[in-house]
Amino acid sequence: MYMLLVALFTCIFLLIIGSQPAQAATQEFPTDSGPLRLTLLGHGSVLIEWHQQVIYVDPYAKATSFAGRPKANQVWITHAHFDHLDLTAIGDIAASSTMYICDADSAKQLSGSVTSLHNGDETEAGGIKISAVPAYNRVRERAPGLKFHPEGTGNGYVADFGGFRLYIAGDTEAIPEMSRLKDIDVALLPVMLPYTMSPEEAAQAARSFQPKIVLPYHCTKRDAQQTAQLLANTAIEVRVVIPV
Repeated sequence: MYMLLVALFTCIFLLIIGSQPAQAATQEFPTDSGPLRLTLLGHGSVLIEWHQQVIYVDPYAKATSFAGRPKANQVWITHAHFDHLDLTAIGDIAASSTMYICDADSAKQLSGSVTSLHNGDETEAGGIKISAVPAYNRVRERAPGLKFHPEGTGNGYVADFGGFRLYIAGDTEAIPEMSRLKDIDVALLPVMLPYTMSPEEAAQAARSFQPKIVLPYHCTKRDAQQTAQLLANTAIEVRVVIPV
């Protein structure tokens, strides 16, 4: 009888999270300098359009085709793994004037206007204030003593678009430094085991800094829906977005 009840409640829970409606890949947010359009392109890839700036974050050609897309004013790279630093994808969107914001390891593989940021560094590009924040694994390892994302090597980014604050977490677990984030309007949180977070950990991370809106990314629809359900009774809005 007990096992039947557990199975019944599990089915009900799955039906609930499965009913969470998916939203369009492109989300638009008002800022003091005009709308910010944010498009999830699949995997960790994101397109940001704001104030005549076209910005790609971690473009990855196996997630979507970048051929024929608008040329980049800026490309932001969170870390040097092949599915975040993809020179093929960058080749499709790069122009001679493209600016690159990246971690130190990625900077070694890029040429042109490259700004290398360590955790805690800040810069400004195209009227956008960009701060590099920690992104790393505390627990999960690819081998004993070797974390998937070692502390201090990769970046998350907090970007200020004329007062509108966007947090792109990069590949990270729920880490203590997240609780120091302030006034985040939209947070992109990765939900992908074993490399980043479970839905439970993503919900924990969101509760630690209380963004207005969470967009789960770098994840399956199911994990995004479960994250939304776990935050359903909070002040945090979760949008389940299907990449283009």
